[in-house]
Parts: sequence; structure tokens; C-alpha cells
Amino acid sequence: MKITDKLYVAMDYKLSLASGEEVDSSPPGESLGFITGASQIIPGLERALMGMSAGDSSRITVEPEDAYGPVVEDMFQEIPRSQFPDDVKVEPGMTFHAQGPHGQIVMTVSELKDNDVVVVDLNHPLAGQQLFFDVNIVEVREPSAEELLQAQNMQQQAAGGCNCDSTDQSDCGPGCSCG
Repeated sequence: MKITDKLYVAMDYKLSLASGEEVDSSPPGESLGFITGASQIIPGLERALMGMSAGDSSRITVEPEDAYGPVVEDMFQEIPRSQFPDDVKVEPGMTFHAQGPHGQIVMTVSELKDNDVVVVDLNHPLAGQQLFFDVNIVEVREPSAEELLQAQNMQQQAAGGCNCDSTDQSDCGPGCSCG
């Protein structure tokens, strides 16, 4: 079966940057599973996988605009040093996690101004990067009803909503706005 929209795909992958640095991969024996068309992987990778079948392998290059976008200058913000833990020596390159309106965000310290101001980069860590994926398609099949529901819930949570009602909020999670 060839990969088309709304199918379950399992793949092994390795993600590298132009420098050759490997930044992510699927753990041995744990393929990444997703449903095509459900916004579970970056668009450029998903488009490149279309038409592939189980057993196919490929090296796929994804440009920044089809991945995490370009570096956006407005995503650099100045934060008072007092907003960081007192016991941590804040230095450029350090990453911190914070709670945003739609879940956890990662910010990277890009500059220290005087001793009172920290400039952080709120862009995705891979923004502006050309990405290189080595993929091996392990499985392509129709998704189960449970997998479809899970994908739908993930999409709604990413949009700031959820799939719960007033009596059952068991599917709520980060970004849920039900209560």
C-alpha cells in the first residue's frame, strides 16, 4: 500500500542538519507512528513521503519554510534577569522551558545585556535550518478508530481546544480550554 492521505504510517528515521550533526532519531525498535494529513509531522516531510510504501528508504531534504519556518526576529524578547532562577548562572546558548498559553515552550538565551536583561529566542530550535531525514518506511495501513480519535484530539489540543464535554474530561490535556 502506498502512502496517501489519512493512512497510518510507521517509520524509522534519523534527522541531521547541514553540518552533519544528528539531532533526532527514532529509538531502535520504536518506529515513529503517525496519521498522514493530521499535522503530526512537519509538512515538507509528509509531502515527500507520499507515494512511498513499506520497505522503501529515502534521504529527504526539507527546507525551513516546509519545516519550522525561518528565524523570526520578533521572536527575540528581552526578559528581566529576575525572572530566571537565582541559583542559575544564565549564559548564551542555555535553554529554559516555560509554560505558554498552548503548552510548554522552549526559549534559548541568545544574549545578556548588562546584568539585568536576558535576550531569549522563542523561535523553534530548528527554525531556519535545512533538515535532512534518512527514513525507512516500516508500515502503511488504514488507521484504527482509536488512532483516528487520538490524532483528532491532538489537533484540537494544538488549536487550544479539546474533545471533551462537560461530563467526561478524560481526554483533556495541555492546551485544553474546557475548564
